[in-house]
Amino acid sequence: MGNRGMEDLIPLVNRLQDAFSSIGQSCNLDLPQIAVVGGQSAGKSSVLENFEVFSELLGMELVLSVARKDFLPRGSGIVTRRPLVLQLINANTEWAEFLHCKGKKFTDFDEVRLEIEAETDRVTGANKGISPVPINLRVFSPNVLNLTLIDLPGITKVPVGDQPPDIEQQIREMIMQFITRESCLILAVTPANTDLANSDALKLAKDVDPQGMRTIGVITKLDLMDEGTDARDVLENKLLPLRRGYIGVVNRSQKDIEGKKDIKAALAAERKFFLSHPSYRHIADAMGTPHLQKALNQQLTNHIRDTLPAFRSKLQSQLLSLDREAEEYRHYRPDDPSRKTKALLQMVQQFSVDFEKRIEGSGDQVDTVELSGGAKINRIFHERFPFELVKASTLLMECDEKEMRREISYAIKNIHGIRTGLFTPDMAFEAIVKKQVVRIKEPCIKCIDLVVQELINTVRQCSNKLDSFPRLREETERIVTSHIRDRESQAKEQILLLIDIQLAYINTNHEDFIGFANREAAKRTRRAPLEIRSLTLFTLYSFTVLPVRFCACSQASVCSSVPLLSGSLSSAVSPYQELQVIRKGWLTINNISIMKGGAKEYWFILTAESLSWFKDDEEKEKKYMLPLDNLKVRDVEKSFMSSKHMFAIFNTEQRNVFKDNRFLELACDSQEEVDSWRASLLRAGVYPEKAAVESESSSSSSSESFSMDPQLERKVETIRNLVDSYMSIVHKCIRDLMPKSIMHLMINNVKEFINAELLAQLYSAGDQNSLMDESQEQIQRRDEVLRTHTALKEALAIIGDISTSTTTTPMPPPVDSSWLQAGARR
Repeated sequence: MGNRGMEDLIPLVNRLQDAFSSIGQSCNLDLPQIAVVGGQSAGKSSVLENFEVFSELLGMELVLSVARKDFLPRGSGIVTRRPLVLQLINANTEWAEFLHCKGKKFTDFDEVRLEIEAETDRVTGANKGISPVPINLRVFSPNVLNLTLIDLPGITKVPVGDQPPDIEQQIREMIMQFITRESCLILAVTPANTDLANSDALKLAKDVDPQGMRTIGVITKLDLMDEGTDARDVLENKLLPLRRGYIGVVNRSQKDIEGKKDIKAALAAERKFFLSHPSYRHIADAMGTPHLQKALNQQLTNHIRDTLPAFRSKLQSQLLSLDREAEEYRHYRPDDPSRKTKALLQMVQQFSVDFEKRIEGSGDQVDTVELSGGAKINRIFHERFPFELVKASTLLMECDEKEMRREISYAIKNIHGIRTGLFTPDMAFEAIVKKQVVRIKEPCIKCIDLVVQELINTVRQCSNKLDSFPRLREETERIVTSHIRDRESQAKEQILLLIDIQLAYINTNHEDFIGFANREAAKRTRRAPLEIRSLTLFTLYSFTVLPVRFCACSQASVCSSVPLLSGSLSSAVSPYQELQVIRKGWLTINNISIMKGGAKEYWFILTAESLSWFKDDEEKEKKYMLPLDNLKVRDVEKSFMSSKHMFAIFNTEQRNVFKDNRFLELACDSQEEVDSWRASLLRAGVYPEKAAVESESSSSSSSESFSMDPQLERKVETIRNLVDSYMSIVHKCIRDLMPKSIMHLMINNVKEFINAELLAQLYSAGDQNSLMDESQEQIQRRDEVLRTHTALKEALAIIGDISTSTTTTPMPPPVDSSWLQAGARR
């Protein structure tokens, strides 16, 4: 009497769900919901109730079926006044639970019925009121699939009791919430003793399922038709055809319920009715609750079979990805000493390779989020260090010019003492130069600190692959970090020694030094207009900053009295290099008014002469070009509501920088980008605003009262130019030697240490067997891989069993359902 295919399918699906559960995944077959739709007192609840008896046969029943007890409220008039969502859940034991009484288990199904009635009255009242708030009932059983049945209120047209005047519209909207879902099968219930053409259930089903793909007509109360009448034409799908046809059922009457007639006896009486009725006996096998169940089960089987190919493909790809690892773990012996020794050698070798790749930039795993390893160290060498070096030097900071000239004048006067000197003293020049050279120590030490921090970060990143062996990772990080710290102290000693060497002898015979013979020409350069005098060309070799000052002797040439650091300027600097691009990138202009569109991102191009921005990186539509004359950079505090990091460009002469704005506020995604842009602007001659405003104000009185006679002023100007020239030589030397020294003393040394000595250090650190003790996470990982691999193979075998033990029922051909459309228009 049942669907034998479904009997076989349920255990297979249960095994498949168990297999998925064992690998921590859900077997999401997404079985369709079944909604029962019909008019008031059409017999909807009775149709659901009759499903219960087929627990062993059909697998769609509620748990109550096992107890052979009905639980849905029954009676005359509108009994179902709230949607009842019945969720069938596969479980090892049988019990029921309401969502509004979570945690309370029901095993007596009379109590389930009373709870449904009580919960309905609690929300809707006892006087026939309705509510769209559903009652959620979960029923657990080992004999069911994960399925949802929905009992909906009957469609009524005349309000009674506390029902609202628009009750028909409310119930329609309530029903539509459920049946509009594509995964919902619709049982359109219509009594046989009413006009089928006016069936509200069929009209609603047609609105959401015009092709009839998921609608089954159910005809109830066949036993209550007047004598001499029958529904044969309807049941044979001749009168008002549906694609899936009609199935007739006979439910228990109210008298049967009051007489405690159980569902099993009612189903036997139903079968006898169809076999004995002259109009239905020829189609008796296609009628009744068992056939309705079979039709629904066929749809469930079709759905499961349609879902399985995607599952099979997913499982096969997972199995393939685990094959190699599972094979390795299957023969794994964690306590084998030879395995531990081999693993230690492999881990140290891999660590050495990874470290070198991250430093040399040939890693197989490229970080696309941020700079790291060798790339970040390169940035420190050629962007961050030159930036810090220039910041530390007062020579290139125009805001410290007065302070510098005052120091030079004091030095000259103190050297001459009580006498008035006739010549410019060498000692004043040396005193100022040495003071400037000492200032270089701080950025040099800071550069080493930054490189050390990045080396330690690189070590930690490389040691991530040692997570399986926590002791090994801990010892490796400790040994390598200790070596880096040792080399750090040696590197700092050597760098400070280099600076001390610079202090030991001031070489005024250097070929790039301006010399006393050229002091008058340099003086003319000093007196040139600020916008020409302060123009600085940063000739970049791998972002190395090389300041070269221009003077106003000719149009595109440079005064021959100001030699280059190597060779003549005319041979080194072409017109293209004067305009060469220093940096490109995206920046957001923050101080654009909301009326003009608010903050917007543009593509910026920085050269030695201007800052331009375009609509996009195609550089076709230029928005603005800002000359760099008289510009400075200042910090802008990050706003509370913004995630951007900002800085601003302003004009020292209080002029508008951009249209009506006195400053241009620019924003980046990170502080690192801001620092990089500030370094690039510094290379273009746009310096930071002086931070120590107080020192300016405190020295203003002394500077204002300070005056120089013409002879002293000439001496100060001469020394000022000489110091400038000599410090350019020192800066060039330090910028060149710092990366080379750090590479030799630290980076290359650390690479050699890891490659040659790390393994020996690990052996001497303690018992290598304890170093290779696995972490609990790795043990769990190995067990999980083996378990998952076995479960995947089992799941694929189950899917094969389902495919061979079930068949797909084809969709019935389309029928002429224009009668429904015509009825709807009427």
